[in-house]
Amino acid sequence: MTQSSVGPALTAGGACPPPRRSWPDRYFRITERGSTPAREVRGGITTFMAMSYILLLNPLILSGKDATGHTLGHAGLITATALAAAVSTLLMGLVGRAPLALAAGLGVSGVLAGQVAPHMSWPQAMGMCVVYGGVIVLLVVTGLRELVMNALPLALKHAITMGIGMFIAFIGLVKAGFVHAGPKGGGPVTLGPAGELAGWPVLVFCATLLIVLMLQAREVPGAILIGIVAGTLLALAVNALARPGPGAWQAGPPELHGGAVSMPDFSLLGRVEFGGWGALGGLTVGVIVFTLVLAGFFDAMATIIGVGTEAGLADADGRMPGLSRALFVDGAGGAIGGLSGASGQTVFVESATGVGEGARTGLSATVTGLLFAACLFLTPLTRIVPGEVAAAALVVIGAMMMGNARHVDWNDRAAAVPAFLTVVLMPFTYSITAGVGAGVIAYTAIRTAQGRWRAPGPFMWVLTAVFGVYFALHPIEEWLGVT
Repeated sequence: MTQSSVGPALTAGGACPPPRRSWPDRYFRITERGSTPAREVRGGITTFMAMSYILLLNPLILSGKDATGHTLGHAGLITATALAAAVSTLLMGLVGRAPLALAAGLGVSGVLAGQVAPHMSWPQAMGMCVVYGGVIVLLVVTGLRELVMNALPLALKHAITMGIGMFIAFIGLVKAGFVHAGPKGGGPVTLGPAGELAGWPVLVFCATLLIVLMLQAREVPGAILIGIVAGTLLALAVNALARPGPGAWQAGPPELHGGAVSMPDFSLLGRVEFGGWGALGGLTVGVIVFTLVLAGFFDAMATIIGVGTEAGLADADGRMPGLSRALFVDGAGGAIGGLSGASGQTVFVESATGVGEGARTGLSATVTGLLFAACLFLTPLTRIVPGEVAAAALVVIGAMMMGNARHVDWNDRAAAVPAFLTVVLMPFTYSITAGVGAGVIAYTAIRTAQGRWRAPGPFMWVLTAVFGVYFALHPIEEWLGVT
């Protein structure tokens, strides 16, 4: 009997040599992190299924007109969203080597659509994304992220996330036709166009919203995606049987145009402009960049650490090896999204679903990125989904972001009042900047009234001054004779 027929040869000391590890195993440290290639692949697929709804929601948010009256093509937006998600997630897998997936941040897209595009062209707005991505990379490289993170009080950070969630939910309600501008002489907004819901599409929105919420209550994996599929099937049935009139569906009826597969539409790729911001004024441009950084940076930091801890990648002190690499890729995602025409990319909390399936390394992110790349050729399938169905998912995402309320001490007025103003003013003023600014000013004012004016710190006082000028900009310009 030969030696090979009974097992591996023994070393001189009588022990079996360690098995030879493949290049992917060594590069991604799969064995070291207690995982297997099969688990990583399964985790990557699960993460993709949990966050693929972004291919529908991001084009919906960015569908509005810019200051010049132009809109971004829907097919181009889908391609841009898939392309940016694929590139940034592959970078996270291959460079960051962490089980984290990136895609267009709904908070960043909300800022672009509701606050940036109304004052400039879409190419200029995407240029803002590139700038904010560069700012985040600079913060990571220089170590200033700790200064920024430590300057804002924790309650205000959570309030920013909640406010953006409310803002996104409000966008969804408006896009679905559930909320309308009120009639002249009446309230500012109403239920439906005249105090009641009108048309089949808005009922499809309501049904889809309930389906997703019920699936989440049952803790069904991929509840949002399953709800979107179910809502789309319902919309197809309603469109065929009830035959809503022309214009009933806000983004067009749920129909398949041509085949299920098509070539990607790269019309938005590289459409970036960095000029023409001077008309807005340096202060306004600075505030917009700062708001974009707020919308993308803090969520990313918390998500990376949270998912990394769940994956067992953090040490006993809560420090995560490779955090700087992951933050660097996340910052680069802002620039990648702007250059692609999809808005800034950020780490998605849905990455936790892949970790729950056993993912521990960048291989799972690589798998997720490849699946997003495959979606570049499936634009016709994603266009079947009506805007009312996708809008339901926006409301659900907003509700999920409100979960940060549990971290706010509502008995402490210095925390509760700024948090409240931040959350309510974002949707009420349709401006994320207004919410952040009100929260910052309220915090420093309350601390001063409590005799603790040193507590906010120098950076918060600088922000207070900046936002004070921002709110008083028009009266100041009138006083100086600028307007």
